[in-house]
Amino acid sequence: MRFQVLDIVPHAPHPVTGELISVHERLARVVENAVLAERLGFDSYAVGERHAGEFVSSAPTVLLGALAQATDRILLSTGVTVLSLLDPVRVAEDYATVDQLSGGRLEIVIGKGNEDKHFPLFGLELAKQYEYLTENYELLRRLLREEDVTWRGTHRAPLDGVTTHPRPFAGPFRIWHGSATSTAAVDLAAKWGDPLFTANALQPRENYKVLVDRYREKLAEHGHDPDAAYVGSGSGGLFLADTDEEAIAQYRPIYEGFAAKVRALHAGDDRPGKATSFATIEEAVERGPALVGTPERVAAKIVDYHGAYRHDVQSVSINPVLPYRQQQEVLTRFAEEVVPLVSRELHTTLWGPDDPGRARGFTARDAPVPA
Repeated sequence: MRFQVLDIVPHAPHPVTGELISVHERLARVVENAVLAERLGFDSYAVGERHAGEFVSSAPTVLLGALAQATDRILLSTGVTVLSLLDPVRVAEDYATVDQLSGGRLEIVIGKGNEDKHFPLFGLELAKQYEYLTENYELLRRLLREEDVTWRGTHRAPLDGVTTHPRPFAGPFRIWHGSATSTAAVDLAAKWGDPLFTANALQPRENYKVLVDRYREKLAEHGHDPDAAYVGSGSGGLFLADTDEEAIAQYRPIYEGFAAKVRALHAGDDRPGKATSFATIEEAVERGPALVGTPERVAAKIVDYHGAYRHDVQSVSINPVLPYRQQQEVLTRFAEEVVPLVSRELHTTLWGPDDPGRARGFTARDAPVPA
């Protein structure tokens, strides 16, 4: 299995103390944690994109440009590029620039995003979010693959003989499709034979498994080999300690404080994926995707989830209100204690020498395996 660190760059006060670091420091930590993740041997580091709410990830390509210069080896990604909002010409230009800066270490995950408020912010209609996503993706993939593109669509002006610059580093970079609640993203990924990234963050595993299973079924219907498809999985937060009881006790105020805040924010909105299905930390650990406990328990949970998803990459996120030293300690323990246990059980060709579609400037290292 491969491993990724994802930061969607939330910037909210600590739910208990009210402490809030500056935006400058929050963004600096994104870069510092990417450098740490590379040093620890993580395969990928991803940043989110949000344009409403308590986040400072409205300019992911700027962040990725900083990460490209601060790192040498690690794969750079997004989680997600909110393609429903964006002009595909601008996306092709921006991300090809990052691809060039990084020396071909870029893959991205696209989606319509999990925020309703950003559609009116960009003068777009929420009801057409999947129409935008589909049209924008099908134009984007042409712009990355072709020159002199002529195109007619519904939601933007036509193109006549357009070639975007710069071109990608060494051919089009891989695009994953982010999936949380709807079949639309799943079906789009399956149509084109692209990999899928399940959010696996706020709902029971069964909700996500339905979409992953549909993805593989639709792949076969479109003539793609479902056994050759790659799947990634997010998580409901990561926290490690020497005992399960200690991990739950320490993480409870943070998890339950934020869970209550989000549930209140979405009161009356029963759409899945808007608020966590698990109000308590015990529920999130026992029945949800939270990776909280000893390294051994967390490793066993990832392996158990693999039985449902058969995923190739596990993405983890650290809550940024934790003391910064503790954030780094958790990442370090995950890399040194969890990754070897999981790697002993689960294997994949993703990002390795036998993955011809991987980012051209990146080949993953084999993870250390315990004797």
